[in-house]
Amino acid sequence: MPGNIMKDSICIGGASGFWGDAALATPQLLATGKLDYIVYDYLAEITMSIMARARASDPALGYATDFIGAVLSPNLEQIASQGVKVITNAGGVNPQACADAARDLIDARGLELTVAVVTGDDLIARAAQFAARGAVEMFSGEPFPEVEKVASMNAYLGAFPIAAALSSGADIVITGRCVDSAVTLAACVHAFGWKQDDYPLLAQGSLAGHLLECGTQATGGNFTDWESVIDTLPEAGYPMAEIGRSGEVILTKPEGSGGTVSVGTVAEQMLYEIGNPQAYLLPDVICDFSQVKLQQLDDDRVRVTGAGGMGAPSTFKVSATYADGFRGGNIWTLYGRDADTKAQCFANSVLQRSRAVLQQQALPDFTETSVEVIGAETHFGAARRVGPVREVDVKIAVKHPSPKGVAVLLKEMVGMALTAPPGLTAFAGSRPKPSPVIRLFSTLIPRDEVTVKVLVGDHEVAFQDEYVSTHIPEYHSHIAPEQDVGPDPVSVSLESLAFGRSGDKGSKANIGIIAREPEFVPYIAAQLTVDRVAHYFAHFLEPGQATPVERFFLPGCHAFNFLLHDVLGGGGVASLRADAQGKGYAQLLLTEELLLPRTVAERFRLLPA
Repeated sequence: MPGNIMKDSICIGGASGFWGDAALATPQLLATGKLDYIVYDYLAEITMSIMARARASDPALGYATDFIGAVLSPNLEQIASQGVKVITNAGGVNPQACADAARDLIDARGLELTVAVVTGDDLIARAAQFAARGAVEMFSGEPFPEVEKVASMNAYLGAFPIAAALSSGADIVITGRCVDSAVTLAACVHAFGWKQDDYPLLAQGSLAGHLLECGTQATGGNFTDWESVIDTLPEAGYPMAEIGRSGEVILTKPEGSGGTVSVGTVAEQMLYEIGNPQAYLLPDVICDFSQVKLQQLDDDRVRVTGAGGMGAPSTFKVSATYADGFRGGNIWTLYGRDADTKAQCFANSVLQRSRAVLQQQALPDFTETSVEVIGAETHFGAARRVGPVREVDVKIAVKHPSPKGVAVLLKEMVGMALTAPPGLTAFAGSRPKPSPVIRLFSTLIPRDEVTVKVLVGDHEVAFQDEYVSTHIPEYHSHIAPEQDVGPDPVSVSLESLAFGRSGDKGSKANIGIIAREPEFVPYIAAQLTVDRVAHYFAHFLEPGQATPVERFFLPGCHAFNFLLHDVLGGGGVASLRADAQGKGYAQLLLTEELLLPRTVAERFRLLPA
């Protein structure tokens, strides 16, 4: 079998975390001379809808064109000379067109590289079928959207079709929608011969992929202790995973590059955008990350072990994107006395006048409005007044069924600039335009209803999903130890006790809190309760939510994961929020004060000098 099947370890570089990531990643990773594989993750739900619109306008488009122009074109000779295998989901909604473009480039350079394509994820032609059988959204229970509004519809495929392509001699494998971590797991499956029931190994390989899939977020980007790495981030190193046949993972980065790889950066990325850490569902394996242990081996080298695997789901997740009206808005600055009050009054006046114009034009009311005064004492319910508020930004945004309705707001808010309270300003530029609202609909489909095809060069490789149904045990949440602070406590910030990272899953947000020391866990557990977190973010929660917040404990890395339901206003471009993806939620929560026994605070030097 070709490739690295006899190796005991492989090195995989993660060169892209989204469509538009830095072009420097590929040459930086190749320069190490250590890579066996290099993987690229380009796809998010909104990316799929953008690609679908591109394909509708030109049948030759619909994929991540950066992969051809910014990755392969300048680096193809190095990739070929080093024998590095390339795996990517750059195919988007048109993987065959992406593969054709790659082959044209390879032929033009006179190289001999085999390109493979994995298809079968694109289910857009079956949208009417899903609607007819009453498919419902897996989280909200909402019915399937109007078929004519659906822009894309894709199943999340796994790693084994990619591994089959590699085993058949592919040098470059291009897929459509697959789970982000599958591009990494596929390399492991091919290199080590892992089987579909090697669940603990598959979980470790998937965790490696999860750590690589967001690029420099694992090597210092978005790190809680940003001051320690900020000077080196312009030259931040992209992550590399050294993975052994036993499943052990060592995360590192190119020597001499910026950023850092530490227990903190790796733990933050591990908890990023997950829900229940004991039930992280992927098409190849259901992962349990609760017992994962992280060990600093050396500078910029962290060992990752302990992921558990408990079978594989009998279904594939399918996500559709669909049009749901239009949105638009703008951000203004007000400064001077009572800037926050002036901002709110200005926003109210803009909405009042806009609604009057809507009535005059016989247009319906806005379907949703959003006003956020950024910098005011009450914004996010987190800031503490340290003096009069003299400068704020106010974001005013709306949704409407038609672009005409959004255009009314955009025109009237400019028209009211001379009718505003004093101190109004904005960065000069053209008036914003209405943009379509793209919503996400996710559901489940039996695996045998998805036909996956693997094409290596001009030949189709026989591939059949060998999923074996297995009994999946019930999940029992780990209970964190709690401890009282005693008679003489001191108040310290949560940030002094823990790292934090937050992200989004549709309209849900998660906040990972990782204790800096195991001794801090009982005090965090006792005080940072679900009720306290729910109260802290109450202004984001939908009224009457039964379970607005869940808390999970990960004893292996002394961490907690908080899952906040329905707090992002729909998430992504469906949301009018300034932080539609919950990226800053951890930063807010880290400002909370917790009590600690004075003796513990003294031992860890947490008291003011």
